[in-house]
Amino acid sequence: MIEFQHVHKTYRVAGRDIPALHPTDLRIENGQVFGLIGHSGAGKSTLLRLINRLENPSGGTIVVDGEDVTALNANGLRRFRQQVGMIFQHFNLLASKTVADNVALPLILGGELSRSAIDQRVTELLARVGLSEHAKKYPAQLSGGQKQRVGIARALSTNPKILLCDEATSALDPQTTASVLQLLAEINRELKLTIVLITHEMDVIRRVCDRVAVMDAGQIVEQGSVADVFLHPQHPTTKRFVQEDEQVDEHEQRDDFAHVPGRILRLTFQGEATYAPLLGTVARETGVDYSILAGRIDRIKDVPYGQLTLAVTGGDMDAAFARFAAADVHMEVLR
Repeated sequence: MIEFQHVHKTYRVAGRDIPALHPTDLRIENGQVFGLIGHSGAGKSTLLRLINRLENPSGGTIVVDGEDVTALNANGLRRFRQQVGMIFQHFNLLASKTVADNVALPLILGGELSRSAIDQRVTELLARVGLSEHAKKYPAQLSGGQKQRVGIARALSTNPKILLCDEATSALDPQTTASVLQLLAEINRELKLTIVLITHEMDVIRRVCDRVAVMDAGQIVEQGSVADVFLHPQHPTTKRFVQEDEQVDEHEQRDDFAHVPGRILRLTFQGEATYAPLLGTVARETGVDYSILAGRIDRIKDVPYGQLTLAVTGGDMDAAFARFAAADVHMEVLR
């Protein structure tokens, strides 16, 4: 659905060229929820806004649904942008207009539908986001989560193929964030929309995305399926995000384990293997003893996963390691 071919962006500031995005190749498949994660200044907002040309690239080619959008003139760009909805961090609602009027605004500006057709579309959209009873209220009368749902309804008004989410949950509390992410997942599943979202929170990526790209200093430093990137991070930036999400200090943990005897392993389980009684079986079969030093069981989107850090002593360790491998469990020897 979206392809970047050697796309880069440079800003001219005080007579100097400042690169915001280094030459980048990227593919986002139709129907995916694709996450971009990075700290402030990493270039993720620039990349997102290049997709619908709110920012113009300094070079390279952007192809969306088979069309070279970098070659579009003003009329072509207006037509193209009707296929791309956008959700903003701070909602960007018009305070002087009602909820219904905010949702209707893109349709009114489009000038293609009658007032009755617009009203019918707005009614459908407010029902989808759970705000039917708030149609006549003004933004000041809504909670943050409700304002964001209005923003989502407005973004969907023109039946877009792509939904861009610019830090759509960073202004919300954790409970409201979860409900908004659930709504985005339902929209993706039911409408088959391609969703690109940017965030600085790994938990947001884990809950809703299919694939993720990690950005640092204007470059994509790691990308892949969320499970691969989240469970087996390679780049130092990715490792920091995962540790922040798990509230783990790697140096403190290493010090805690310094006096623990035996080999230290990290086992990663996915899917049904997460709930299998593997440790007890391996201990009985191979005679090893183990202590659980750290662990968690959670979900990446709809797939359960578990990670355990173990200290293993005694018995036939080679046989135990072979048994873990045969059970399709990813094993890392930490010490």
